[in-house]
Order: sequence, then structure tokens, then C-alpha cells
Amino acid sequence: MDDIYYIIGTAYAGKSTMVKHLAQKYDGIACEENYHDSMVDGKLDKEEFPCLCYTRDLQDWREFIRRTPDEYETWIDGVARECEVLELKILEELKKQERKIFVDTNISIQTLKRISDTDHVLVMLSDQMVSVNRFFERPDREKQFLYRLLMQEPDPDAAMANFREMLTRVNSKEKYDRFLHSGFRVLLRDDNRTVNETLEIVEGLLKLGK
Repeated sequence: MDDIYYIIGTAYAGKSTMVKHLAQKYDGIACEENYHDSMVDGKLDKEEFPCLCYTRDLQDWREFIRRTPDEYETWIDGVARECEVLELKILEELKKQERKIFVDTNISIQTLKRISDTDHVLVMLSDQMVSVNRFFERPDREKQFLYRLLMQEPDPDAAMANFREMLTRVNSKEKYDRFLHSGFRVLLRDDNRTVNETLEIVEGLLKLGK
């Protein structure tokens, strides 16, 4: 998979933005956040992919926001493992187009070390609390839907506190450090940089255009 460039890391680090701009500049294919969604349909086996099928088959989304942080963290970790299976299948098909592919991916550090190298993987990191504090700032339909559900709970403040604890758990220092010390090149979020300045740095770290 020599023409595939993987960007991993934390939320709000700019991964999908870089994937989109790199694909435009190099006439490549952009696999932005959650590109595996194309395979999460009624045909996906819930016995093989229970975590991905959880939200697909969910009847009452209040169940989603009422989970404990432990339950949420376990589910998130399971989703990542199941997404990796689907993403690898998608990439196998896409590489037949013989174009550069730029991926905002759930593929694990361990798998990337097996299938790629340090010139094709970049870690992008934001402060651990950015995702927690800014989760509902994005206009994403899904995030705003969850926000409305939280506000409709009998005790909205308690519901929001529980949900923020879920987010804190999946953005823990342990997970951050795992990315930081993965062995791949790392780029930290800097709000003083422009998108173009960040793009130039990313190109250099991935040794593109050389």
C-alpha cells in the first residue's frame, strides 16, 4: 500500500482537513472521518460487528447518552477495532485506482506498523480536553441531535456531566501518550498556524512532493 497515507490521532487535531487538502493537491482520494460508514448498512452482520451495529439498530437514542463512561469507552474501543476491518477492505479496493489515497483512519498503531512505514503515517494531536470542551460546538447534525437529547433529560446538568465524563475517558492521557510515543512522526495542533502552513508541514513530514 505504498500510495496510501494514513493520518491518525485525536479529535480536533485537523486530520480530515489535511486529508481533504492533500487529496485536492495531489489529485488523490480523500477518505475522511468515518469513511467506513458506506459499509454500515442492513447487510452488516451484528454478530461480527456488534459495536458498529449498535447505533445502526438503536431504537431509543436516550439509551446511548445514558450509558456509563465504562460502557462508552468499551464501545468506542470496539468500534475502532471493527472499523479497522472495514477500512482495510475499502482501501484494498481503492488502491486499484492507482492514485494516492489519504486516510483519516481508525486503523491501529500496531496494524499500521505492519502494513506501512514512518513515511506514510502521521500522528496529529490536539490537547486532550479540546474534544471534551468543544464537542458540541461543531454543527454536525449528529452532535446537535445528542445535545438536544441531553437537554431533554430529567436532569440535564447531570446528563451533560455524565456525557462529558464519557468524552474525557476516551480522550485520556493514556490514549494521548500512546499516539505521542507510537514511533510515527507527530504534529501538535497550533491554532496560530493557518491551514496552508499546516499543510506544508504535513507534506514535509510525509515526504510528499519529493
